[in-house]
Amino acid sequence: MGASQLGWYTRRLAGMSPVEMAWRARDQLLRVAWSLQRIRRKRIIMAAPVPAGEHRFTAVLPLGTAGRIPEEARTAVLESANLLLRGEWEVLAVNHCSEEQIGKAKQVPEISRLQHLTLLATAWSVSHDEKYARRVSDHLHSWWRENPFLSGVHWTSGNELGIRLVSLVWIRRLLDDWPGISELFEYDELALRQLRWHQQYLAAFPSRGSSAADHVIAEAAGRLVASCAFPWFPESGRWRRRSARLLERELLRNTFPSGIGRELASDYQCFITELGFVAAVEAEASGHPLSSMVWERLCAMADSAAALVDERLRPPRQGDSDGGRVLLLDAPAPNRWPWLLTLADVLIGRLDWWPRPPADIGSSIVGALMPAKLHIQGRPAQRPSRFADAGITLLRTTGENEIWCRCDGGPHRYLSIAAHAHADALSIEVRYAGVEILADPGTYCLHGEPAWRSYFRSTIAHNTAELAGRSQFSEGGPFMWVRHAQARELEVIDEGDFARWTAEHDGYAWLNPPALHRRSVLLDRASRLIDIIDEIEGGSYDIRLAFHLGPDVRVQLNDSCAVLDWPAASTPGAARLELPPALRWTLHRGETEPILGWYAPELGRRVATSSLLGSGRSVPGAPLATRLEFLDAGSMRAGV
Repeated sequence: MGASQLGWYTRRLAGMSPVEMAWRARDQLLRVAWSLQRIRRKRIIMAAPVPAGEHRFTAVLPLGTAGRIPEEARTAVLESANLLLRGEWEVLAVNHCSEEQIGKAKQVPEISRLQHLTLLATAWSVSHDEKYARRVSDHLHSWWRENPFLSGVHWTSGNELGIRLVSLVWIRRLLDDWPGISELFEYDELALRQLRWHQQYLAAFPSRGSSAADHVIAEAAGRLVASCAFPWFPESGRWRRRSARLLERELLRNTFPSGIGRELASDYQCFITELGFVAAVEAEASGHPLSSMVWERLCAMADSAAALVDERLRPPRQGDSDGGRVLLLDAPAPNRWPWLLTLADVLIGRLDWWPRPPADIGSSIVGALMPAKLHIQGRPAQRPSRFADAGITLLRTTGENEIWCRCDGGPHRYLSIAAHAHADALSIEVRYAGVEILADPGTYCLHGEPAWRSYFRSTIAHNTAELAGRSQFSEGGPFMWVRHAQARELEVIDEGDFARWTAEHDGYAWLNPPALHRRSVLLDRASRLIDIIDEIEGGSYDIRLAFHLGPDVRVQLNDSCAVLDWPAASTPGAARLELPPALRWTLHRGETEPILGWYAPELGRRVATSSLLGSGRSVPGAPLATRLEFLDAGSMRAGV
């Protein structure tokens, strides 16, 4: 073991409580004992006899469900299924699981979520074409055989098992009227053992402690869905009750009362909301509903999601993202938020101020399981612009060509290691008609390329200030921060044409003397401009102030003034960015030594983009003022 690896283990142990260390030790001992038992008996362990008697799948879709499906969505899913049959299927480009557990397995874990099979099963349900069901059957039989209990990469992550169980339930449901379905599930002894092993594993090895977060929700949701839909085992009732309690507890722990995810990673908020809805619907359909408190929190999660998106239904890009999804019933799309809002509309009803997402197959089918649409009291009558508990404030205009500005002044730590956080305190995102102008870099990779992982979650990669050449947080590993910034909002005013936000953070309190970064952002709706004021208290330090432009934006820099335009974007426009003249401004694009000027449209893909970097010394009492002014069509034609 090298010094760096030893250091990682030391830091990782420091982030665990004694109870968590004891539980992890117990889990490893149990794994070893089960593995030794399997080797000694030369057969798969835990192969308890399948319960005798007839196993009937009763969690079927109501008659007439197919009639609810929009024709456009039906056509899209069949086109995607036909591409899949020809071998065309896009998966995650980089590994999203722990290399310490599974090595550099790349796309293998995502394929075994079996979501390509839920797509084919949906294609069967809307067409009754035998080729889709046959391909599902062939793949499932192969998976049953090649992945025995505790053998290989697919038995290392409870998160993956939970998502796979959701897929298996829906494959069985969507193929219910295919003649071969009972032989694929109920009458196949290996299939029954696999369903039991999955739930037995999750019951024995739940995620706990400092790295549980969204993983424990996926595990609980998967086990709840499976125990409701496949109640065929002696333990099924116990598994259902315990997983329901676990899901209820962890959904409340993992989200603020406002509905924002505590990890403050936008895509993971979508992921756990989807998990919660899918599991809650299954519980309702089985006659074992979750508590009203859970439905109220799920409703808050959906309402906050509707408030966060821009006019093109795109969410913030805050924190990590792995492009994960829970249930794939429609043609794959990179943005899951419209599907989430459509599903929420079917289950709890959209509010008047919600954006209207497009119709799809998934929400129609999942919603068909609900006995009735729920009516939750106390929902916001108007679109919220501030989520004080999460420190997220949106400054935005209404009407055509919306200006959308997300301001980050919230906590930057959930659980001790803050695994999916970025060092982005007081950063902002700005969009014009959904076009990214000042952009968050996103997430290029989670493992495998440490220099790139470090850059994309560093302070200098975000639209904020870096002091003394260091990030606001101290990195302890690809999913670990060992020193955290504490941010807080000081003032939020939104009246008429003006909206103002002010916040500060102490991520540089370790400097001598300690430094405090305070930022104010003012939106002037009438003049269509944004002012950004940065102040550094405590002393004079080397400072770099960064503004990263979206991939559609072109830039011309002249001293401390940058002229921006985006003529090829979905909505063309132009703007002037007046930068603090006290700093020396340079333009960077697609650089690697050091890394600077990059944007990740999705996990595993990066593109060069333009970054403006102001370097100099901070001066107490001398604020740095930046103005972003959006230009009208006349100015654009004049080439201003």
